[in-house]
Amino acid sequence: MSKPSTAAGAPDELRRRLGVFDAVVIGLGSMIGAGIFAALAPAARSAGSGLLVGLALAAVVAYCNATSSARLAARYPASGGTYVYGRERLGDFWGYLAGWSFVVGKTASCAAMALTVGSYVWPGQAHAVAVAAVVALTAVNYAGVQKSALLTRAVVAVVLAVLAAVVVATLTSGAAEAARLDVGSDATAGGVLQAAGLLFFAFAGYARIATLGEEVRDPTRTIPRAVPLALGITLVVYGAVAVAVLTVLGPTGLAQAAAPLSDAVRAAGAAWLAPVVRAGAAVAALGSLLALILGVSRTTLAMARDRHLPHALAAVHPRFKVPHRAELLVGAVVAVLAATADVRGAIGFSSFGVLAYYAIANASAWTLAPAEGRPNRLIPALGLTGCLALAFALPSSSIVTGAAVLAFGAAVHGIRRAVTARTP
Repeated sequence: MSKPSTAAGAPDELRRRLGVFDAVVIGLGSMIGAGIFAALAPAARSAGSGLLVGLALAAVVAYCNATSSARLAARYPASGGTYVYGRERLGDFWGYLAGWSFVVGKTASCAAMALTVGSYVWPGQAHAVAVAAVVALTAVNYAGVQKSALLTRAVVAVVLAVLAAVVVATLTSGAAEAARLDVGSDATAGGVLQAAGLLFFAFAGYARIATLGEEVRDPTRTIPRAVPLALGITLVVYGAVAVAVLTVLGPTGLAQAAAPLSDAVRAAGAAWLAPVVRAGAAVAALGSLLALILGVSRTTLAMARDRHLPHALAAVHPRFKVPHRAELLVGAVVAVLAATADVRGAIGFSSFGVLAYYAIANASAWTLAPAEGRPNRLIPALGLTGCLALAFALPSSSIVTGAAVLAFGAAVHGIRRAVTARTP
């Protein structure tokens, strides 16, 4: 196996500044993002009246993944998340594959989220706004993780306020009907599974807490507390929003909605709230982008330390104690993608890759000994099974593209090992 990451006290170690509250906020900022403003419609198209069942299934898989990730993060409190856990528990290849799927997939997600910001803020200049957002958030991250945490607090507060307004406006309106929550014959097992796969990614931000493991104070105590707290709050919020929107639009109306939350408040007779919802979606997309850049740069740092990526990217800023070269590179790549291409419809492999990432996390947690904080083995077993089931329930284009990206990464790893083995 590869050598462990940087020893404590070394000059290129990140600084531990985040407590439980900030860790929870960063998790919330990652999860309660733009996804909830858009994911409900495609999920409803797949599951029909079984939407809430799909949401519950996604939450169960997310809980298993979160528990496995939290226990591993407490055992290995270093930057990199599942890249580190897979490397240490399963071997170099599995760690690399997790890191590859995360960095490649989430870099595309960053560009897509930046374009989402642009399309909400100024549709006619979406690319320019996207680049400006990337530059601004990269600068915030460069100034230190505490600055990122402070900005995330503000983002989370705004988004939660907007979602609360949507829930209250819809549930207290005369258009709300509880009968629209009933599960009918249109709900199929395959449709519910596919909806769960689509909704799962709205929960995936809890990994950001684990990815920042080297910047959390007292990680063996903080991370196992922060991850379930962030996930629990998110589940309550998502459940309330899904119920509220369904009671007004019903499964069919929700499936046909272009902007589900805006359509719901209009149907509830609160059209004045629609611009607020649009602004909330833009802020949520900014929060997701901020957390994504944080996560990708930390995984890049960990892979650079092990020379799977150029070692120069492992540098840590002497003053700000952040992986500044990794952050600048990630920001530059994302800015170029956001300026030159519309990647919002071309990141199906990201969905597949995230599930592969968590499958490796669960397999890693299975190998923990009881003395290392292993969870009940049913949890990683359910998590691993759930990840694989959801991955192969995704649309075929996502499966094919995702498998191709993982295969390319595996080939790169194999070629690199062969070249290294021949080098005297």
